[in-house]
Amino acid sequence: MKNLLKKRVLVTGGAGFLGSFLCERLLKEDCDVICMDNFFTGRKANIAHLMDNPFFELMRHDVTFPFFVEVDEIYNLACPASPVHYQFDPVQTTKTSVHGAINVLGLAKRVKAKVFQASTSEVYGDPSVHPQPESYWGNVNPIGIRSCYDEGKRCAETLFFDYWRQNKVRIKVARIFNTYGPRMHPHDGRVVSNFIMQALKGENITIYGDGKQTRSFCYATDLIEGWMRLMATGDDVTGPINLGNPGEFTMIELAENIIELTGSKSKLIYEALPEDDPKQRKPDITLAKEKLGWEPTVPLREGLIKTIEYFDDLLKQPK
Repeated sequence: MKNLLKKRVLVTGGAGFLGSFLCERLLKEDCDVICMDNFFTGRKANIAHLMDNPFFELMRHDVTFPFFVEVDEIYNLACPASPVHYQFDPVQTTKTSVHGAINVLGLAKRVKAKVFQASTSEVYGDPSVHPQPESYWGNVNPIGIRSCYDEGKRCAETLFFDYWRQNKVRIKVARIFNTYGPRMHPHDGRVVSNFIMQALKGENITIYGDGKQTRSFCYATDLIEGWMRLMATGDDVTGPINLGNPGEFTMIELAENIIELTGSKSKLIYEALPEDDPKQRKPDITLAKEKLGWEPTVPLREGLIKTIEYFDDLLKQPK
């Protein structure tokens, strides 16, 4: 009888960097997992080690088109999350956030499932409040080159809260700050993967602007723990809740750490700052501590060592 009682969970974007960590964790928690991905940025290599598990199912599908499954919980992670990928087809990026939210919320309403939205710190834009609490409405350019992602995610949050108010759908919304770890796409254009790949190849490390802009870096498994805790809360906790590491580092500090840990001889070179690139990003995680008893535990250098090992192995694989 035990297997009949497994919680059935759908993970959209499940073959992505964070999706694969989530699928792994859900299987360890004895769930029956459906991983849905269209493989625009997700990769089969991220979930290959899960394919033999009888309670893991892979479904190739684009979240912008309707789908029908019977599940108890949904984690909506589907959306390219790095500027290189979400600016490749900005119209599709907005569709993924908006149509994707409509489709998962419609499904959740029909099957009475609890549904999680992977929102983002990008909803705060280039913040004029620092650190950013959930009560801050943000400073976002609605017509810039990053708007497809920023405003797409903001609209998705609107839809989640309207479905909650209008249809009593049980929602959980997490605003995710910079996250890193093994299985990041090596060419996603994010700062951690960029710096590590350049350092391992002995190339100059490209810093945009003066390098004094800051980010906060959360290791993947810390973030997944936050998601699981948020999903386990009662219906009175909807979010949005910031999940990220409040440790703040400049781009120069990050680059210097990576050069030291890789033993690289890379030099720092400076280029113009891209349009709408935020100057500061740091989460206020007071609410996560209070409601979830959560805060990150993996220090930056420890997480970087694991991430560097992953990229080093990738570079050593035969082409």
